[in-house]
Amino acid sequence: DPLPGDPFYEGSMGQIIENARQDLEALQKGGVDGILMTNEFSGPFFTDTPKPVFGAMCRIFGEIRHLFTVPYGVETIADGEGCVEICAATGASFTRCLFTGAWAGDTGLQQRNIARTLRLRRELDLDDLKLCYFINGEGTTPMDSRPLAQKAKSLLSGCRAECLVVSGPGPGSQPDVSQIVEVKEVAGSTPVFCGTGCNEKNCEAILAVADGAFVGSAFKKDGVFTGRIDEERVARFMQKAKALRKD
Repeated sequence: DPLPGDPFYEGSMGQIIENARQDLEALQKGGVDGILMTNEFSGPFFTDTPKPVFGAMCRIFGEIRHLFTVPYGVETIADGEGCVEICAATGASFTRCLFTGAWAGDTGLQQRNIARTLRLRRELDLDDLKLCYFINGEGTTPMDSRPLAQKAKSLLSGCRAECLVVSGPGPGSQPDVSQIVEVKEVAGSTPVFCGTGCNEKNCEAILAVADGAFVGSAFKKDGVFTGRIDEERVARFMQKAKALRKD
């Protein structure tokens, strides 16, 4: 849901909290391994998350924290330092972001500062916080023209990336499987995740090469990005995923 301060906020934090509670319940009953809470509907996104949005996310999390039974992460989209800060506030064990590089998109030119992000993690004594690095962006064009494999090597050596994420062009759009393979071939023991577009129909091909996937649209009613979580869709996907990995 859009949050206070977002352009499409509809004015009811109570309803947003209830929606979050219902989505959390559906995800956990459906059998997910972990949950990532994000401000997915705060777009267009700032690289410095506005205080009302940050505060709303903390309030929502605080209201439902006692209901979590699986590992969880929190992400302030497009704001790497915000990701670290909100994880410090919520006790999250992982986060995900486009932490590095320079990009062009709907909001113009954006430049990340991974040097500050990693130093902030150290200052906040969050050495155990896992950062999942998008290696390519959703709906953006990189100013860096290096091949994905070369970018991956740089992230692994220069940033000691704990996880690499390969995305498609937007929410619900799968990446080319060959891109996942390209990154996986140089990643060694570092996990490589599919960041978008993994669903019940393509998960066999994706999970044959990726170590895991962030799943959003495929878990929602009718597979629609703006819908609410559908427990039956979650359960079907997770049953298939667990069979593929022989849980």
